[in-house]
Amino acid sequence: MPPHIPSPTDRPTLLLTGGSGVLGRALIDELSPDFDLVCLRRNRPLSDPRVRELQGDLLSPRLGLAPEAWQRLADEVDVVLHSAAETNWRTPPEDIVRTNTSGTRVMLDLAARADAPLYLVSTAFVASIPAAEDKRRFPGAAAYLASKTAAEQMVREAGLPGALVRPSVVMGDSVTGRIAGQQGLTKTLGSMVLGQVPVLPGAPEARIDMVPQDFVTRAVGDLIRGGVRDGEYWLTAGKEAPLLREISDTCAEFAVRHGLPEPHRPRLIPVEAVHRLLLPMLEGTSMPASVRQRLQHYAELLLVFQRELPFASSLGDPDCGPPLTHTDIRAALVRNLESWAEGRAGLLRRHRAARPAATTPKELAS
Repeated sequence: MPPHIPSPTDRPTLLLTGGSGVLGRALIDELSPDFDLVCLRRNRPLSDPRVRELQGDLLSPRLGLAPEAWQRLADEVDVVLHSAAETNWRTPPEDIVRTNTSGTRVMLDLAARADAPLYLVSTAFVASIPAAEDKRRFPGAAAYLASKTAAEQMVREAGLPGALVRPSVVMGDSVTGRIAGQQGLTKTLGSMVLGQVPVLPGAPEARIDMVPQDFVTRAVGDLIRGGVRDGEYWLTAGKEAPLLREISDTCAEFAVRHGLPEPHRPRLIPVEAVHRLLLPMLEGTSMPASVRQRLQHYAELLLVFQRELPFASSLGDPDCGPPLTHTDIRAALVRNLESWAEGRAGLLRRHRAARPAATTPKELAS
């Protein structure tokens, strides 16, 4: 497909990166009524009639386009929304940093040439600075946070109009519960419903900042439509974020309402005990590999996501979407679980039969 296709409307043209991702699909829903969307893709087509696709490589200068094609693209674009990122923490750390910083550099080059504002989707967890030991144990998460911090600094130093937006954990839609992909949060919630999570790193009163995807995309859309040209915006639950024990209780109540045996609630371990007991135990060899990997995953997620909470929140500020309440999040959590349960009739049917009780590793019982 040629890199420049004349817009069929008089609407502004917005270039979106990351359109095939979890948040990107929801951004298309939010922005397509008001903008002519050009979505960058590398290989896999989006196959969405609401967008025009541009094949390019964020790791290549000018997206790999010829100079003439690059200039034509700049002539067309009115707004740049950079949402693409490497978010898989199992990717080699150096690749995470390279992808997330190189992509930002290319989008800054395009925005400067197009004289267009640039909006960077970062993460609220740039506020989390992992301890040296956590960086060693969780190099993927540490590289991700470092890359996002570096990308933000690149945007500040460029001095272009636009804004930084920092969502926390993005959950499914607040109305339908649906989300384009099964990310870590959804998988963890499903495992808790099924009673497959014996322990979770985090005290019962620890907050887990999560925001429904439609609140995030509405805020981004309002910032762009409102012509906001500077600032840093926290798309977070803040003081409305649910407690870890509330999430555990909600999953257990959901299981019972759907005819499943009441799951054993995870044993919640304060962060200091995670460092003193759980993480050293994971580095041993006595635990089954599958259990060790699962606990390692939970520890990585929650140690990163529980730092520096509660965040500030910009939701409800002018041009930054509606406010998000604790009640909104609790209701959205249930709808996310309902969406997760759809299409899993066979799995849930098997778990309605009696099953062995979840066990806690012996080392944690002492």
